[in-house]
Amino acid sequence: SPPQNPDITITDNVLHFRAQGHGAKGDNIYEFEIEFLEPVEPKPVCRVTQRQLNITVQKKESSWWERLTKQEKRPLFLAPDFDRWLDESDAEMELKEKEEEKINKMKIESRVPKDPFKHLKKGYLIMYNLVQFLGFSWIFVNMTVRLFILGKDSFYDTFHTISDMMYFCQTLALMEIMNSLIGLVRSPLIPAVVQIFGRNFILFVILGSLEEMQSKPVVFFVFYFWSITELFRYPYYMLSCIGIEWKPLTWLRYTVWIPLYPLGGLSEAVCIVQSIPIFSETGKFSLGLPNPLNVTIQFPFVLQIYLIALFLGIFVNFRHLYKQRKQHLGPKKRKMK
Repeated sequence: SPPQNPDITITDNVLHFRAQGHGAKGDNIYEFEIEFLEPVEPKPVCRVTQRQLNITVQKKESSWWERLTKQEKRPLFLAPDFDRWLDESDAEMELKEKEEEKINKMKIESRVPKDPFKHLKKGYLIMYNLVQFLGFSWIFVNMTVRLFILGKDSFYDTFHTISDMMYFCQTLALMEIMNSLIGLVRSPLIPAVVQIFGRNFILFVILGSLEEMQSKPVVFFVFYFWSITELFRYPYYMLSCIGIEWKPLTWLRYTVWIPLYPLGGLSEAVCIVQSIPIFSETGKFSLGLPNPLNVTIQFPFVLQIYLIALFLGIFVNFRHLYKQRKQHLGPKKRKMK
């Protein structure tokens, strides 16, 4: 059994050991002294395990010793641990390898060109995410306040009060495709294109071009679901730019989309379904004869195909976001920490 309450001190380069334990003399007090060959640090580190006691003593100067103790004849109780034994040539070799590794690392680092625009890029990304966060916060707060004050009546004039800010935010969002294209951010291109073009199609083509659609209640739900998602996404990315991860925000960013994304997609689908009769009646965006292609293209038919594409797009982005959620919140992440 390991010694109990060991008393270990180093004074005048001599290690003093005293402890109660069970050994060759039965249950007894055991003690010894070791005077080291060269100066050592006066604070030994002691670790007691179930099987043994480990005492680590640090040399004052990193140099090779001829022997451990000042007395030439080694004490009988002292034996080398050959599992940890290192002779002078091995030690020199190890030191040389470490030096070479250090030099190689410095060479590799010097070969990698330092990005002179690093701070500029970081500054731009922080500003971009901040502006988008403020824009969508304004939309969310405005819509929430109007809902509390006006109730259901706020549904009918959502577009007229919110559209300018939504136009600004969604036009600015095109920068996300550019950021991904030029490698400014690591997010994949296809999910960004699917989401941004999908939203802008609803905003500019379906709602922006049809006055009859602008007063429909579905606009409220489309805008509201969009804005709630972005309230967590943009601050998360903004903090990531400066190397900060706030766990509650990370959880919200990778969890809130689970109910909101399908609800947003459903609202967009309702928007398209409600616009089809209006486009049929007005003939807007339909290509009639005669035309250079000599074919008739009815825009409502295009919208029906787009409905299928919308659900495919939701599936693509849902899979991408689920994969991201597993990376950031999965068990592997927790184990590493």
